[in-house]
Amino acid sequence: MFEMFEKITTKDVALFTRQFAAMIKAGLPIVRCLEILREQIKKNKFRSLIHEVMHDVETGSTLCEAMSKHKQIFNPLYVSMIKAGETGGFLDVSLDRITNWLDKSEELKRKIKGALAYPVVIFIVAIGITTFMLVSIIPTFADMFKNLGAELPAMTQAVIGFSAFIRHRFILIIIAMVALFFGFHYYRKSDKGRALTDRLLFKIPLFGSLISKSAISRFARTLSSLTTSGVPILQGLEITATTSGNKVVEDAVLSARKSISAGKTIAEPLKESGIFPPMVTQLVAVGEESGNLPEMLDKVADFYDAEVDSTVGALASIIEPITIVFMGGIVGALLIAMYMPMFEVAGTIK
Repeated sequence: MFEMFEKITTKDVALFTRQFAAMIKAGLPIVRCLEILREQIKKNKFRSLIHEVMHDVETGSTLCEAMSKHKQIFNPLYVSMIKAGETGGFLDVSLDRITNWLDKSEELKRKIKGALAYPVVIFIVAIGITTFMLVSIIPTFADMFKNLGAELPAMTQAVIGFSAFIRHRFILIIIAMVALFFGFHYYRKSDKGRALTDRLLFKIPLFGSLISKSAISRFARTLSSLTTSGVPILQGLEITATTSGNKVVEDAVLSARKSISAGKTIAEPLKESGIFPPMVTQLVAVGEESGNLPEMLDKVADFYDAEVDSTVGALASIIEPITIVFMGGIVGALLIAMYMPMFEVAGTIK
């Protein structure tokens, strides 16, 4: 009944893949592995999906063909590495590499979410406190000031006017915010909108560097996993582009793919994109020249994973005082605006 609401997470897929690899190493047939895994899976939706894969394999499909029908779970990278493992006779190795890639990707997501969670929560709390003060507290002061019979300071007038606007137009404000959210979501779906917003993400103060480093790490790790598994470089670049999660990186990688097709190098278009630092493009160039591109990409991924850790640590120490000052500034400004008329009245009393 609730199967349609179940979400199959990256952790679910990683656990399935890790157990699948162990069974293949033990010499069990693919269908038997899938049958055992299906019985162990707790989520009905995932269990049904594995049953369909098992049925397709039993009726003559290859494992990669069966999995390719469920792209919402097994993305092109997953399917391509399975295909390479099946073709080359090292399916267990491919499964281990997929597990490693999934674990690294999940860890990267967790770090970024951890870095973003604190400021987002603080921002929401600040908005909530500010709205509460404007809707509930400021009107009380406004009624009291009407009896003063004196002209209010400009700052106080602005706050009272803003409070009245929010109270009288609250429903319209909510509708406008919802419309803005869905409008942005719609614009983000277009290629132009996605390219613009993804490029702007790299320029966000404090967080732009973290997003950029995580994108580079993901690119390097993905392409390394594919090329190590024996996926052809052109196909590997195409898959890396589609699974990058960033339109700017996707365009840069597709440019590199065109460069390879024309008999040129990968490094040059990556350099021209302006996203990849010189160190990355130089290591890629060295990897191409030496025929050891996967190892160079692994070094890039490891380096930027460490950089993400360092950036997250630095952000944690910077964000806390900034958020405290931010919240204190908002609440303090509202209180000052409300008490300024009282100070002025007190100053006229002799």
